[in-house]
Amino acid sequence: MCYGMKNSYYESYLTNQGLLDTPMDWITGMGGVIRFRDLPSFVRTTDPDDVMVDYIIGELSKTEDATALIFNTFDDLEKDVLDAFRSQLSLPPIYTIGPLQLLQNQTSQSELQSVGSNLWNEEPECLKWLDTKEPNSVVYVNFGSITVITPQQMTEFAWGLANSKHTFLWIIRPDLVVGDSAMLPADFVEDTKDRSMYASWCPQEDVLNHPSIGGFLTHSGWNSTLESISAGVSMICWPFFAEQQTNCRYSCAHWGIGMEIDNNVKRDDVEKLVRELMEGEKGKEMKMKAMEWKKRAEESTSLGGSSHLNLDNLVEALLSSGGTTA
Repeated sequence: MCYGMKNSYYESYLTNQGLLDTPMDWITGMGGVIRFRDLPSFVRTTDPDDVMVDYIIGELSKTEDATALIFNTFDDLEKDVLDAFRSQLSLPPIYTIGPLQLLQNQTSQSELQSVGSNLWNEEPECLKWLDTKEPNSVVYVNFGSITVITPQQMTEFAWGLANSKHTFLWIIRPDLVVGDSAMLPADFVEDTKDRSMYASWCPQEDVLNHPSIGGFLTHSGWNSTLESISAGVSMICWPFFAEQQTNCRYSCAHWGIGMEIDNNVKRDDVEKLVRELMEGEKGKEMKMKAMEWKKRAEESTSLGGSSHLNLDNLVEALLSSGGTTA
């Protein structure tokens, strides 16, 4: 690939649309799914000193000393990739124990209920607002805890949502907009006041499992993707960086539960995709597939399921060996 080749010729690979659409059919376990543009952003680099490249190389080297590798996924969801991993004799045993939140929801230990990974304080008031809405009528919009957008992108998303005429819950962090406060156009706020709610953060798992949620406009982070799958909610995907492009591609092209929106977001595209997600034939097909994946996720974490058994086996292996994991 382009790694380590720091010149204009190879840098042009990262913007050439034809090259970006090149299938990466030589990647074991991902054949026919991933294109060059879908590789993680830290792989699509010409900078050999990229901090994330250095980090990933360091993390991979640790696997040689690990007793086990633990993945927050489940076997049915990523079977081909997991089989490829497990075929590598140099790797330690692999334990898939996801979706973790479904396993946690089964425990009766109250101490675990306070365990979370949120970087922002949740505003549960939005759940009361959702209680007043019809089933499958609300678009949930959240770009995660790190993604940032430009004022222009925010305006395009805003008017796309407004023009779709659908009700929406939009999570807008104070630092969501680059170099500016997260200000929405006043006429947009007025136009959507009867079918919108805003919060700086929310209990996402509860929101996605609320019956009024009909779709999720997401940055395609792995936690959000797994939580959406676990809730049976289909997605519009707008990946930002890291592994989000890969997650997006799998959601759209492999699992059949997502539609991708171009990075150069335009309000007409947002409107079109929201309408399709919420009322179109493709949206209905995606919803059916999302519900199928929800069932399989629940089966994997139920008693006797693959993730449930893997967690038991992992605990037993750690207790017997006193080893370390990666």
